[in-house]
Amino acid sequence: MRLGLVIYDSLETVSGGYLYDRMLVNYLRGQGEQVEIISLPWRDYWRRLGDNLSPGAFRRLRQAQADILLQDELNHPSLFWLNRRLKASHSKSISSGIPAVASPQPHTHPSADIPLISIVHHLRSSEEHPSWLRRFYRKVESWYLSSVDGFIFNSQTTRRVVQGLVGDSQPSIVALPAGDKLKPELTEGEILARAHQEGSLRLIFVGNLIRRKGLHHLLSALSQTPRGAINLTVVGRSNLEPAYTRQIQHLVARLHLADQVRFLGQQTDAELGALLRSHHVLVVPSSYEGFGIVYLEGMGFGLPAIGSSAGGAAEIITQGVNGFLINPDDPAHLSHLLTHLHQNRGRLAEMSLAARQRYQSHPTWEQTGSQIHAFLKTLATKAAMKTT
Repeated sequence: MRLGLVIYDSLETVSGGYLYDRMLVNYLRGQGEQVEIISLPWRDYWRRLGDNLSPGAFRRLRQAQADILLQDELNHPSLFWLNRRLKASHSKSISSGIPAVASPQPHTHPSADIPLISIVHHLRSSEEHPSWLRRFYRKVESWYLSSVDGFIFNSQTTRRVVQGLVGDSQPSIVALPAGDKLKPELTEGEILARAHQEGSLRLIFVGNLIRRKGLHHLLSALSQTPRGAINLTVVGRSNLEPAYTRQIQHLVARLHLADQVRFLGQQTDAELGALLRSHHVLVVPSSYEGFGIVYLEGMGFGLPAIGSSAGGAAEIITQGVNGFLINPDDPAHLSHLLTHLHQNRGRLAEMSLAARQRYQSHPTWEQTGSQIHAFLKTLATKAAMKTT
């Protein structure tokens, strides 16, 4: 089976969505499938809209030698009309008598007669934006989602949001991300000993420094906890939204948190694993997550997770059992929870073990890849039957 995957920039880009794509590509190639990466340039949203009229982008997708063309939904601004151009081009070739398949091997020459399948992590229109901008994003995403032939969803939450826009007539699958990439190895005894260690409560925030991840809310909450009782480690790229990074730096100075917060930047898997092993609680109070792989990765190391009540985090975090779901705009409540865990190490220990158990009950990346692989093979078989 030949597959194409449309993404922006590099497959090695650091984010949960790119991790999902990368793990899927690795699995498919490991199963002997051919996967071609079709990379479009990463630019601001408005310039990406122009890709729909780009002859170069059209040719690249038109010439994809694939049985199925996967598209990361992140690329929707470049594809919402381009997909229609591809399909119209194929229809024109059919009506003019040009055969869509010229050899026994499916799609070994340029053809747009292949299923377009969108990998949807979460919608841009689900994020916090001014109301007029959210309406615009919603319209563009609706056009895009209506242009594809099926979906791979990362969560039930994402599935419901998409089907609320375009219905459920297209084939789809919910294939949950996994958290075993970091290969955590902790015993129950080690988790309990860490929870009961004397000293400050050690928090870790793992996420790029972008407004949606809510680090500013966490810093506000930290400033309301007893002085010196809680420390925070921040892991993630700081160059994606420079203005926001400067805001964070000013906030740390204004709240006098310099002695309680350390910024480590992007880390390797081994470095991140060591950090998760040595901390107590993972806190990423995003305004919205389609799923939240990092919560699951933290739970693998026995870290209770604190995330937003909006989006897919509720599919991982059970309130009061293995973490907390909060309104990020309520730093006083978050401060109360953090202080409670610092002062009640028995509760922290119980939640840490529950977090580990939640991780252990979750599918692995291998299982997720297998599930998607079976779905794609079914689609490819049906597509091949239509061309014969």
